[in-house]
Amino acid sequence: MSEKILIASDHAGFELKEQLERALGELGFDVQDLGTDSPESADYADYAHPLAQKVSNGDVKRGVLLCGTGLGMSYPANRYPHVRAAVAWNPEVAKLAREHNDSNVLVVPARFVTEAQGVAILRTWLDTPFEGGRHARRIDKIEKMSSEHE
Repeated sequence: MSEKILIASDHAGFELKEQLERALGELGFDVQDLGTDSPESADYADYAHPLAQKVSNGDVKRGVLLCGTGLGMSYPANRYPHVRAAVAWNPEVAKLAREHNDSNVLVVPARFVTEAQGVAILRTWLDTPFEGGRHARRIDKIEKMSSEHE
C-alpha cells in the first residue's frame, strides 16, 4: 500500500502544484489534492488549514503546500500541533528541514522556483530521513510547547 500524501495550493501555486502532484503519482504516492482547482484568486488559508489539520490529527504523515512565497501557507499550517511546515526554496533547505527539523509539511514558494527546482526540492524532502539525536531533543521541545497550548 502506498503512502497517502496531501497537496494543496492557492492560485499562485496552482500550476506548480499540478506538476508536483504528477511527480508524486509517478513516485508511487497516493496523492490527495485539496485544491485549489484553478489559477483564479484564492485565499491560501482556505487550503492550508484542512491539510495541516489532517497532518496534526495523524490522518496522514505528510503534506505539501504551495503559494507565491511559501510564507502565507506556512503561517496557518504551523499553528497546528505536531505540524512542522518548512518553506524550502532549494534542495539543501529541504534536506535540512527533514534531517534537523523532521518537517512533515513541505511548503514551496512557487513564484521563486522553476518546475525542475520544485521537483528536486520535493524529491529531496521525500527521500531525506530525520537524523534524530540532538535534533530529537529540539523537536520534543517544540511538541511540548504545542501540547501546552492545545
